[in-house]
Amino acid sequence: MCFVDLEKAFDRVPRGILWEVLWEYGVRGPLLRAVRSLYNRSRSLVRIASCKSDLFPVHVGLRQGCPLSLVLFIVFMDRISRCSQGLEGVRFGDHRISSLIFADDVVLLASSSLDLQHALGRFAAECEAAGMRVSTSKSEAMVLDRKKVACTLQVGGEVLPQVEEFKYLGFLFTSEGRMDREIDRRIGAAAAVMRSMYRSVVVKKELSRKAKLSIY
Repeated sequence: MCFVDLEKAFDRVPRGILWEVLWEYGVRGPLLRAVRSLYNRSRSLVRIASCKSDLFPVHVGLRQGCPLSLVLFIVFMDRISRCSQGLEGVRFGDHRISSLIFADDVVLLASSSLDLQHALGRFAAECEAAGMRVSTSKSEAMVLDRKKVACTLQVGGEVLPQVEEFKYLGFLFTSEGRMDREIDRRIGAAAAVMRSMYRSVVVKKELSRKAKLSIY
């Protein structure tokens, strides 16, 4: 598996390509015009201490803090994912899964290092075509195997580091596929919270044991 990091993901989205993607996904007419109006004539400036630069137009990036930005980015990334799909992936029951994508958190899956390299190459190429870029310094490879197996992945001639563990969306993945450390981490986190609530919850006679266990 390959954990892919995108350089300045939200700030690099080319708006012209984004409008094309929305059109392809059926967002047209008044709705598309309404979305585009949020970005019409957007400008920025650079401030250093009390000095400010002149305003300049901005044609890339999504609005920071806007609830719609995440939705727009998901649609944008979905197109990249669909265009980079191949025959690689791993089988889960009747399904073959080649990638996991949550906003800009991307994981590519394959059953061999060769297939994973092909998938990564296509994904990186689609990202480049869409104005995005894979960060080779922050993207990492990991092999799920109890034995240590080398997996050399490259993007643009640069080799990605291979790791024994990686935290994805708050969950700790390990190369051995074991969950012991993640379970211990969660128990420890819960215990820390309960310690912080000792006086307000644990020793409160007004609360039943059932209520305390429910809070835990």
